[in-house]
Amino acid sequence: MAQPSGSRLVVYAALAGNLAIAIAKFIAAGISGSSAMLSEGVHSLVDTVNELLLLYGLHRAEKRPDATHPFGYGRELYFWSFIVALLVFAAGAGVSAYEGIQHIRKPEPATNHLISYIVLGVSILFEGASWFVALREFRATKGKLGYFEAFRRSKDPSTFTVLLEDSAALLGLGIALAGLLAAQLLDMPVLDGVASLGIAAVLAVAAFLLARETKGLLVGEPAHPKIAQTILDVARADGDLRNPNGVTTMQMGPNQVVAMLSAEFEDDRTTPQIEACITRIEHAVKQQYPELTALFVKPQAPEVFQARRAAMDAPTPQ
Repeated sequence: MAQPSGSRLVVYAALAGNLAIAIAKFIAAGISGSSAMLSEGVHSLVDTVNELLLLYGLHRAEKRPDATHPFGYGRELYFWSFIVALLVFAAGAGVSAYEGIQHIRKPEPATNHLISYIVLGVSILFEGASWFVALREFRATKGKLGYFEAFRRSKDPSTFTVLLEDSAALLGLGIALAGLLAAQLLDMPVLDGVASLGIAAVLAVAAFLLARETKGLLVGEPAHPKIAQTILDVARADGDLRNPNGVTTMQMGPNQVVAMLSAEFEDDRTTPQIEACITRIEHAVKQQYPELTALFVKPQAPEVFQARRAAMDAPTPQ
């Protein structure tokens, strides 16, 4: 199933910006000796690798279903997004924290501040442009939901991952700029190391949010409730079906949903009539939601379905 072109645009924009910024930051860090600038260079390098992993995940998620993966490869994107979260924490936050601690223990004043300020200024422009592209795409898909609620409900990690990364990058750049400026004006090089710890904290929080959301998608989350409601509405309107008991959905990828409808058919319906009814329901729902990969319909008494749902909703024994 092809991914939305907007998702790729967001990732490509972030990749181009982060690669250029990483090179500039490392050059500035080598010339100035700034700890915060080195942390920012590592941050941008990690983000560049992350974008490559997201593109690979998007590519893998497009593979068609086969005998090995009958519901497609959509969760490949969720897996690689989770790896991105781990990289942000381990390589980004970890290295920044280590560099900050080392600089606090043995503070050395930075030099050539002008180069660092120029690189930080240019980086803010590049990151801001990438952030704007990601924000525009995210706003186009979130509808009337709030930003945090849309982040929690989103099924396409490529967009919200880049948006969160760019937001963390802008915060990190602000911290690096403040730390470098304070260290120069107050003649306290230790503040440069403190800025690195601040950058590490920002990256750690971003990594935690990414990991929590992508873990839920990877383990398995239901699709948007409107898909289940549409299936129920279509089923209720079909004359061969007495009662739709309920729907269970599973998000298999950003554009791949599997659903199971529990339904009670009219007693006098023949097998061909039931088969035709199932085909009608699936066709009608897929017209509204092409991302519905498969709809399984299980003939079932309402009492059986309700007992199963009650068992699912029961508290888990400690």
